[in-house]
Order: sequence, then structure tokens, then C-alpha cells
Amino acid sequence: MKILKSAIVSNSDIIKNYKTLRDRTESLGKIFVFKNNQLDAVLFSISEYEKFSDILEEIESLDENSKTEVLDFVKRKKAELLLPADFVATQK
Repeated sequence: MKILKSAIVSNSDIIKNYKTLRDRTESLGKIFVFKNNQLDAVLFSISEYEKFSDILEEIESLDENSKTEVLDFVKRKKAELLLPADFVATQK
């Protein structure tokens, strides 16, 4: 997962500067809250949350075989994005 540096905040920052970070969340879609150098939480803007919520509702409505197909498809697409294009082309 790629995380923008501007989307990383500490747990203490979120406590001290909540309003400022909420505004940043609106522009970035989400921010990642770290506590003791570990990812602790993700704060989503409402529009980003609605996107994810819609996708999850659709997936939850599927039967188990369809869910597996969707997850397999997502994993393949993710792998394609992470691999060099010439490598992916040789694998098809």
C-alpha cells in the first residue's frame, strides 16, 4: 500500500489538531494515524467512506462463490499494478 507522506499523522497530532486534520482528510480522502510507529487507525472523509461502504454492501450481497471470484480478481489486478508491465505481459 502506498501512503502519501502528507496523509501520515501521529496519534498525538490527531488529539491536538483534530479540526486541521479533519480538513486535510477532506482533501486527501483519508489519513493514516500512527501510534508508536505502528498504523493504528485510518480516518476517512465521508465521501471516501461512502465509496467503500457502497462497494462493501455490493460484495456482501454476493453468494460465496461470487465473493471469491471478486476477491481473486482484485488480487490479480493488485499484482498487475505492482509488477512491471513487461513482466505482466509475459505472464498472460
